[in-house]
Amino acid sequence: MKTKYSRPMWGGSLQSMQDAFTPEDLSTDEVMIQKTTEKFVTNTILANMEQAETHDYTFAKDAFQEAGSLGLQAVEIPEAYGGFGLGKHVAGLVAEGIGNGGGSFSVAFNIHAGVGTTPFIYYGTEEQKATYLPKLGSGEWVGAYALTEPSAGSDALKGKARATWNDQDGVWQLTGEKQWITNAHIAEVYVVFANSDEGMTAFIVERTQDGVTLGPEEKKMGINGSSTATLLLEDVVVNPDRVLGEIGQGHKIALNTLNLARLKLAFNNIGASKRALKLSVNYGLERKQFQQSLVNFPLIQEKLANMNTALFGVESFAYGTAGSVENALASSEGMNSSSIVRAFIPDCAMCKTYASEVLGEISDEAVQIHGGYGFMQEYEVERLYRDARINRIFEGTNEINRMASAKALLKQDVHVNENPISDTDVNGQWIAATERIMSEVLEGLSLTDEVSEKQEVLRMVADSFATVAVMRSSYTRTVKHPTELKEWMTRVICEEGYENVESNMTRLWLALDQPEEANRVKRQSRTPERSDLTKVKRKISERVIEAKNYIS
Repeated sequence: MKTKYSRPMWGGSLQSMQDAFTPEDLSTDEVMIQKTTEKFVTNTILANMEQAETHDYTFAKDAFQEAGSLGLQAVEIPEAYGGFGLGKHVAGLVAEGIGNGGGSFSVAFNIHAGVGTTPFIYYGTEEQKATYLPKLGSGEWVGAYALTEPSAGSDALKGKARATWNDQDGVWQLTGEKQWITNAHIAEVYVVFANSDEGMTAFIVERTQDGVTLGPEEKKMGINGSSTATLLLEDVVVNPDRVLGEIGQGHKIALNTLNLARLKLAFNNIGASKRALKLSVNYGLERKQFQQSLVNFPLIQEKLANMNTALFGVESFAYGTAGSVENALASSEGMNSSSIVRAFIPDCAMCKTYASEVLGEISDEAVQIHGGYGFMQEYEVERLYRDARINRIFEGTNEINRMASAKALLKQDVHVNENPISDTDVNGQWIAATERIMSEVLEGLSLTDEVSEKQEVLRMVADSFATVAVMRSSYTRTVKHPTELKEWMTRVICEEGYENVESNMTRLWLALDQPEEANRVKRQSRTPERSDLTKVKRKISERVIEAKNYIS
């Protein structure tokens, strides 16, 4: 059935797009939260980065408590439990700020404030919320999330950890092994998933309980300062009042929690991308070759323009998505929040996928701009490059997220052209042309067994939807808050986005052995006159170089 929730990025009218949230819509108080987060990262994390990048548990816990004293971990916690009860875009704002220089701590923070806390907010009993949320919000306690197992990674619901009901004592007994648990050695409480006779169930387990042991710290490629270890459970006794949610319904908690975590991770990746861009442009200004600064060379300018433009697009997408999710939750009228969160699976999955790949590209280009120095540990971009890689793997690999989003969109019958964009300007014309192509293809495509089995086809569907979402989000932001720079970046996003979608839709039909349909995509393409994007990107780069930072 068609989704009932407003998605300005996909098929929304121009009026509904005007209601989409953008970074320029942040209130004065929210901007203050942003500045508080930036100050915390600068003074506490960046100023002590060498310490933060080792397994200094005392430093990590002190940092959590300082962040807690500033209210950064309590943004989404209801006021009744010591929090602020603010929306997803504010939580995203904080995650972005922590990601902008936070390094390994940003991963620990995201897990704690995300999957380590969210299950209590949405699924905890009043007693559970009162017991744990104030401690998690203040940073007195650190939270962790134990889902992955050695034999169950992407297929996380097939774990072997067992929860057995002891009828004689009236308790649950947990046995099993959980792998790669972030915050393992600094957490006081874990949300643990185990299979019972009734199905997967979520349990609250404290580190001091008998039968809980931790393996050694893993030796990782990046995020070396974050605690990552195995959680071993041997006949751990859990009282019935420490079951989180309903018995046998843990899979819903796991998937919905991860869904919201993906959106938060997207914001975190945006912050890290901004850091990499700032380091790149400033290095390019200082470094001289052939008697001039690196930023004077057109290929470096092109890189900076591409980095800034990609950031503008994904930032617009993430804030728009956060606004849509919180609006749906706010207008739920007593509906189960789980069903609302579930409806936004494709949105959050694509935000995570897109943002993590933008971060991958930007961190790679940051190293390239630094040249040989970018390969040296003395320079921050070396660590940023290594740290960035994990983001395409955790919270669900990007491949898994693509499959999930494509299937969900096809099932929900989401249309990209229900309310076509006004094509009175060039950017709108590019979006309209893109949506015509997608609409013609998707009308003849359903989630058949053949389509489900061809993951390449689902990847093309997911990537095309994400591209349209970024195009629309950028266009919306430019219409709401017009500037010359936004117009230029939106031009690049829309024109290059069309090219990507046209290629995907053509290859999709070829993958389904329908060459005539593939040829029809080309024949029916009606596009505006192409721009000189080289010239446009040079103008964008001038603004980036002048700002010495990301600029929108």
